[in-house]
Amino acid sequence: MEIRHFRYFLAVARHRNFTRAAEQLDIAPPTLSRQIQDMERALGTRLFIRRQRDVSLTEAGTALLAEAEATVRQFEFAQRNAQRAGRGEIGHIELGYVASAVYSGVLQRQVQAFCAEFADVSLSVRESPMALLPGLVAEGRYDIGYIRSPMTLPDGVEALRLGSEGFVLALPQGSWLLGLKAITCEHLQNETFILPEQISGTLQVAAQGGYAPRLGPQPGGLVAVIALVSLGQGVAVVPESVVGHVSLPGVQYRNIQGSDASSWLSLIYRRFEKAPAVARYIQHVKHNPTL
Repeated sequence: MEIRHFRYFLAVARHRNFTRAAEQLDIAPPTLSRQIQDMERALGTRLFIRRQRDVSLTEAGTALLAEAEATVRQFEFAQRNAQRAGRGEIGHIELGYVASAVYSGVLQRQVQAFCAEFADVSLSVRESPMALLPGLVAEGRYDIGYIRSPMTLPDGVEALRLGSEGFVLALPQGSWLLGLKAITCEHLQNETFILPEQISGTLQVAAQGGYAPRLGPQPGGLVAVIALVSLGQGVAVVPESVVGHVSLPGVQYRNIQGSDASSWLSLIYRRFEKAPAVARYIQHVKHNPTL
């Protein structure tokens, strides 16, 4: 038997009439009658008591009714789920991000907007070291990632540019620079720079000041960077979104006058992504890059 046999059986059981059931199914009554007879032969028992004007279920038909309804329901559910999965409306996404994606609010806005539209797609969201994240996306450990650009990406990984932002200077409480009305790139020539994961801001500021920067440690995430600043180990050029989100004792933030150094967040993903849910997320961000 096939799923259509169960549908035919249910139509006759509901209408208690072959003609009305055939009309609902859009088939000829003799065709429907033959299909039910085929079903009865396959089961080795009668399902209906046939009368001149209507039919009624036999005991075997009554026993089959609930199971047939459940079978058709489950089949339709599986069919709908397969179709939804193919459209990217259900599935799972592994997402990695760097801390500044959270400080800027980009990660929250884009994930929440996607989940509001595609509530049946589950996301596993984890912070990851930026140096490792592109490789993890290329290897399939993550499906997508939020990084701070510019940075070199592996073959097969592409980046979608999102909003850009400038940099600020994180200073220890006792720094002489805090006594200046305005801090320029040139004032930082003799400072030791604590390096965040994305060092482009540090290099841009030094280039604008006309010197090679004195490079200090690169401890990892932005909180670790600012922690070293609070300990008096140096200064740090960090994304301006950090201000108001990472506040540690002994640290103050200042603008760098005359500097146009900037960076931007990017969504990275595999160029030929085949998973429908992941492709759906990428398209959602492409259509809403400024969220």
